[in-house]
Amino acid sequence: MPKTIAITQSNYIPWKGYFDVIHSVDELVLFDDVQFTKGDWRNRNRIKTQGGLKWLTVPVEVKGKYTQKIKDTLISDPRWARKHWEAIRHSYSKAVFFKDYRELFEELYLTCNEEFLSRVNFKFLEAINRALGIKTPIRWSHDFKLPEEKNERLISICRQAGATKYISGPAAKEYLDESIFRQEGIEVEWMDYSNYPEYRQLFPPFEHGVTILDLLFNEGSSAKTFMKSF
Repeated sequence: MPKTIAITQSNYIPWKGYFDVIHSVDELVLFDDVQFTKGDWRNRNRIKTQGGLKWLTVPVEVKGKYTQKIKDTLISDPRWARKHWEAIRHSYSKAVFFKDYRELFEELYLTCNEEFLSRVNFKFLEAINRALGIKTPIRWSHDFKLPEEKNERLISICRQAGATKYISGPAAKEYLDESIFRQEGIEVEWMDYSNYPEYRQLFPPFEHGVTILDLLFNEGSSAKTFMKSF
């Protein structure tokens, strides 16, 4: 049977394109047994505020520049969740559909006592998937037996998962060797993030590169009509 998968590192409250990838595949594999990179989307994302774009960053411990894996990355300050919720509530309380999601995300933030970044990201991914009606199953890369080489690791996951198609973000074009995938009978498809429609958004000018919470709070159940995979 044909099977499409995506393999991606977990991100914190990602943008809409990330969830388009999840909804486009039969299975998502979170690739979190790779190096944690500072200043990346693993532990931060942006919201719209009256004063402009604002970064929400989950504080983490960084012990080794090249040795620390995402799945081993610990939260360094347990107060982060309440601070993030207060920033979100302050910025989006006047959004049309904020009240529809307030209970869900307020409880999520105020009860989030996870020690590891990967678990935080996973908890929020699951909640946002439910809000969007996405039922794609999620697995972890450490559930697979993996070689060291980057392309080989991806192919090995595809092979073990029984995938016939692999969907990837366009940034991977810099290193991914499609010919190796073809030799294994795996088709590579590149996600296209261009030409997303604009939606009603607080605090112009419009910005696509923000957390999907912005789309949910502003468009509610119609959020899916501003995405590509639905």
